[in-house]
Amino acid sequence: MATIVSLETATKVCSVALHQEGKLVAAQTYHLEKSHSSLLPLIIKQMLENCELTLESVDAFAVSSGPGSYTGLRIGATTTKGLAFTLNKPLISVNTLEAMLQGMKSTIDAPAYFCPMIDARRMEAYCILADANRTYWETNPLIVEPDSFTKFTDKPIYLFGDGAAKTREVLTQKNIKWIADVYPSAEHVGILAEEKFQNSEFEDVAYFEPFYLKEFQAKPAKTLV
Repeated sequence: MATIVSLETATKVCSVALHQEGKLVAAQTYHLEKSHSSLLPLIIKQMLENCELTLESVDAFAVSSGPGSYTGLRIGATTTKGLAFTLNKPLISVNTLEAMLQGMKSTIDAPAYFCPMIDARRMEAYCILADANRTYWETNPLIVEPDSFTKFTDKPIYLFGDGAAKTREVLTQKNIKWIADVYPSAEHVGILAEEKFQNSEFEDVAYFEPFYLKEFQAKPAKTLV
């Protein structure tokens, strides 16, 4: 029986989840900005204690690997690598957008296109586009323009994630629908992590790095010394 702890820190929402045999046992989610580093160790500890488990009893640790916030991804990766290395457990990485896609597919079973979007500033978003059977766009940064989705008109297109709302001012295509307040979740990371665990798709703990997609750009200082 695989016991997997999953972490999601790619956006301002921080979450952890515990799965056993692919089934969700526990999850905690916090909509608190700039709190990932302080929250993660405590909520992992509390979650396992509430389930009468120890860190040593966990079979693998999974993390949302991006794309997303540079700082958030770094915190999630550092925490997961530390746990996996210290406890000599496998580390599993799951694409953030694929986890979001997994969650939406499980709630909408009608024929549709799904496009999870993570904000990449201005009119750019990290996204993928898929339906129930095929992926049309692999993970990429998209500059949203009026004709971005004109090749896909035969069924509804659901846009969701923190990069979706800003596209309303640009996209007027009638089959596009927006779903608000959808964020990456450790619950869905854990579902995909179970598949990878069964196939022994593990990362090298020493060399694993998140999928930043873009290089980090530091903001200029507001004051000069």
